[in-house]
Amino acid sequence: MTDHSRRVKDRDAIDPAPDTTPTLEPGGGVNPGDTPPDTAQTSGLSHPQRLLSKRFPGAGVATLVAIGCLIVAMLVVAVGLVVMVIV
Repeated sequence: MTDHSRRVKDRDAIDPAPDTTPTLEPGGGVNPGDTPPDTAQTSGLSHPQRLLSKRFPGAGVATLVAIGCLIVAMLVVAVGLVVMVIV
């Protein structure tokens, strides 16, 4: 492997090899004032997620019923106002 291809490979690696990364000390630290090599900031789940149910939740049903009742009440008031104006 040529020196150029090793540098390209190390540059594209998620964790560059410490022996070919400039200004990296043998223990993996960096000199004061130097910036450590860039590493991907990925994370994962700490525990398995629970399976989602295929049912519509009860709170959602209650919300839809409440919204429907409000709409019906507004329509009743609007019709009542129109009837009062006409009569």
